[in-house]
Amino acid sequence: MTAPVPAASKDDGTPSAAGTLAEVDNPRSPLIAGFIGSMFLVIGSLGVGWLAPVSELRRLPLFIWMRTEAAGVALSIVLLSVGGMLLVRAWLRLGQRVRVWGQDARKATLQAIVAWGLPMMFTVPLFSRDVYAYIGQGRLMVEGINPYENGISALPNYFQLGADKMWTEAPVPYGQVFLWIEQFVVWVTNVQPEASIMLFRLAAAVGIVLCVIYVPKLAELHGVNPHRALWLSAANPLFLTNFIASVHNDALMIGLALAGLYYCATRRVILGIVLVTLSISVKPITVVFLPFIGLMWAGKGASWPRKFLFWALTAGLSLALLYALGAVNGFGFGWIKGLSAPGSVWIWYAPVGLLGLIVASIVNVFGLDGWGLAKWVYDAGKILAVGIVAWQVFRGSHDRVMRRLTLAFAAIVLLAPMIQSWYVVWLIPLFAVTGIRNDWQVKTLYFVVSFFMVYAISDQLEVFPYLQSGDVGLALVLARNAAAIIALLFALYLIFLDPRTKHLFSRRDQPLTNTVI
Repeated sequence: MTAPVPAASKDDGTPSAAGTLAEVDNPRSPLIAGFIGSMFLVIGSLGVGWLAPVSELRRLPLFIWMRTEAAGVALSIVLLSVGGMLLVRAWLRLGQRVRVWGQDARKATLQAIVAWGLPMMFTVPLFSRDVYAYIGQGRLMVEGINPYENGISALPNYFQLGADKMWTEAPVPYGQVFLWIEQFVVWVTNVQPEASIMLFRLAAAVGIVLCVIYVPKLAELHGVNPHRALWLSAANPLFLTNFIASVHNDALMIGLALAGLYYCATRRVILGIVLVTLSISVKPITVVFLPFIGLMWAGKGASWPRKFLFWALTAGLSLALLYALGAVNGFGFGWIKGLSAPGSVWIWYAPVGLLGLIVASIVNVFGLDGWGLAKWVYDAGKILAVGIVAWQVFRGSHDRVMRRLTLAFAAIVLLAPMIQSWYVVWLIPLFAVTGIRNDWQVKTLYFVVSFFMVYAISDQLEVFPYLQSGDVGLALVLARNAAAIIALLFALYLIFLDPRTKHLFSRRDQPLTNTVI
């Protein structure tokens, strides 16, 4: 691996010529703007965030007005849309305020993570209601029902838990450690939804703290400025909203995985394997990290027999730990069955999903089974992803093992017919620690963050189904369209009109930052 970039360096890694100028030019303005945006999310969530039907909050006058009156719902939509995009602008502006990516930039980034993330701890769940499925799964555990064999419909009054109906018959796709977290949360709170949500957010906060600690450490190992990597990943509004406002367990998954990768890269491999295996036992997708850990363990210049030996050792240690975890709760490897849990098969913005849609549309015109052929397209994308993973495992420089892991993981995400915003958040820290240049690479990140924020804002809103006001029916479709239009207009303003941010998205060349390894 290359030598670390000095802490006090410009975007291109060279010493600053700024002399006595401050490293960060008045970060207070973007910090305050992002805090306001986060507070807007909190207030907006009262009206259109996801509440369990059994929640006592539905009886409070403020919630009744925000959720059942047209003015309250309209206000919630505006605040949610503007607040989310304010966070995007604040993140971009904070990066622009940095003259030197040194300790002052780190301080400003940490302040941003706290100032923008802390209010989200108190939102009604936004952009996803998976947390209510976590509560239902925890209740299965408490009542002694195997969640790998039963969906939450095995519970009495399960519909009062607020989970999406897709979880009604679906087995749990999570590992043993997260099952225990679910069980503990439900046992402690006695299924009280708001208290359960707070505890799940605290679990997510552990993952965020791990990211804050290990993103800079991994970046330094790869010659990448650690403070800029932290800003790109942990202060990123897509990261904060998915892991805090949406309460996804992916925060703990990726935090444990990054910690494990760091210890593997610094020759404390056993500890690293344990941490990555714990990540797998939250969400099994990080199992793809294991062959690359085997390469780290084998060392530079390892022969093929040595590589195969350490692949076997890595797999053996991880599987042994997973077996032990499964033996404790008696469920074994039941999570493998849970990986088939139903969900959306494709989505229009995923390249493979869009290609499948086009194929199905064309073939259906001729009276043939278009969606049958589309499934072949989806399967071809998965096969291609497996091929890319195999290529990255068997080919490439040892100095690029982390980058190869990142590209393999990206192939799994980007060649799937369904891409969720939190899948993208898996990738951002990995790319950040291995290098995102300040050219088309960082511009792509800006566009991706803006797109997924707009989509998230409009994708999942809980709107009172009987709401009518005068001539305007604020039904779910209208509410989502309104949110989409507001967020999209704000994004277009940032990209084309805002004098402070529009050049970030332009084709004009910028100095290179953190050369990719």
